[in-house]
Amino acid sequence: MQVTALEPTDLAQECDSPQANWLSIGSSRMLLAIMVGCGMILRAIVVAFSFRGISSPQGDFGQFSAEMGWVARSVALGRGFTSPFFHSTGATALVPPLFPYLLAGVFRTYGLYSPKSAVVILMLDSLFSALTCIPIYLCLRDAVGEKAARLAGWIWVIYPFAIYYASAQVWDYALTSMLFAWCFYFAQRLNVTTRLMAWFGYGVLYGVTALSNPSVLSMLPFLMLLALYRVWRSGGKVVLRATVTAVAFLMMLMPWTVRNYREMHGLVPVRDGFWLEFWAGNHGDMTRTNPGNSHPATNDVEMAKFEAQGEMAYLAQKHTLGMTWVRQHPALFAEVTGRRIFRFWTGFWSFTGEYLHEEPLDVPNLFFCSAVTFFMFCGIRRWWKMDRRHALPYAIVIAIFPITYYLTHTSMDYRQPIEPEIVILVAMGILSLRKSKDQDELSDVVELEKLTAGV
Repeated sequence: MQVTALEPTDLAQECDSPQANWLSIGSSRMLLAIMVGCGMILRAIVVAFSFRGISSPQGDFGQFSAEMGWVARSVALGRGFTSPFFHSTGATALVPPLFPYLLAGVFRTYGLYSPKSAVVILMLDSLFSALTCIPIYLCLRDAVGEKAARLAGWIWVIYPFAIYYASAQVWDYALTSMLFAWCFYFAQRLNVTTRLMAWFGYGVLYGVTALSNPSVLSMLPFLMLLALYRVWRSGGKVVLRATVTAVAFLMMLMPWTVRNYREMHGLVPVRDGFWLEFWAGNHGDMTRTNPGNSHPATNDVEMAKFEAQGEMAYLAQKHTLGMTWVRQHPALFAEVTGRRIFRFWTGFWSFTGEYLHEEPLDVPNLFFCSAVTFFMFCGIRRWWKMDRRHALPYAIVIAIFPITYYLTHTSMDYRQPIEPEIVILVAMGILSLRKSKDQDELSDVVELEKLTAGV
């Protein structure tokens, strides 16, 4: 009975087997090209059905990337990085800059809110998503082996969340997922190089990723500490490498931080919307994880306040209101935080009839997302027992990254920056269950042989 290759000794035997001879650079490139191609085909099919809904003239064009789309509209029209809502409200730092500028370029080339622009931006997102299977594959190939790498890559190709958020939603989801997947991959390999340019390049890459979505900033200290610890264990120059990466990272963020200081008259490294999101999830309305009436985009009263007070004053007020509510209702805050944690990993918020009437897909999503979470935890549990060195970064990601959303509000789209790492753990979970089954079968054979020998 052959046991699935997950242990280090098994991995070495697998790599030495004739079946693994095809794992040359050329064949790996061909495999990845096929994965990317299949991923693009699936996503392009969805784009063909979704782009008209994105570009249809529905009032304020909120379906065309909402806040990011409205800012992109301002940039495309020559008004600068302004107006994060449909109304003209002046300079903003409510959204990060990378995706709005990309979308503005599409608008200027193919038309504002046009069907062509919808197709182009959705196809770009689909390309980013399809390309993400490359760092997924490389992460597992280097850490575990070819079998797990191929499984994770193909899971990503057909993964419903990856397809939907790339080819049916206009946002930074696919771009950030791809960028952070590369950040995560290179973080595992930084310690093996002595070239300072590699460490400098990592700082640049992480800076670009933060400009796409600053939610990933929570992971930078941990990934760097792990890499630097490995350098220290091998006797390398820790301080020099850390300094080079930090300088490169700050160089990428500094121009945007300076711009925000000049325009917003406050220190805003990337974006300033945290306290609006915090208040949206913590002001007493728990009918939704993110009630629509909490945002200026969907509430005329809030929009009037935003226009009258200005962005910085409005957000400062939300800071005060949100923290006041938490101090006055600690038990409710604990309850809603627990519900947000449950939703982050299961996709479900409420069992009330009114909620399910408006969100009927939450029921099937509960089963799918819970299954994903089950395999993810099986994967990290098995990997942790087998090889803590390679499992630790993944454990940190699933433990640390969601904290911001536990405190504010959660939905499946907020998971997208770490969805590639989740898929990697799902692949490990599938292999670990198969290995456990094979081990049980092997144990039964051994016991049968013992009984036969005894007879």
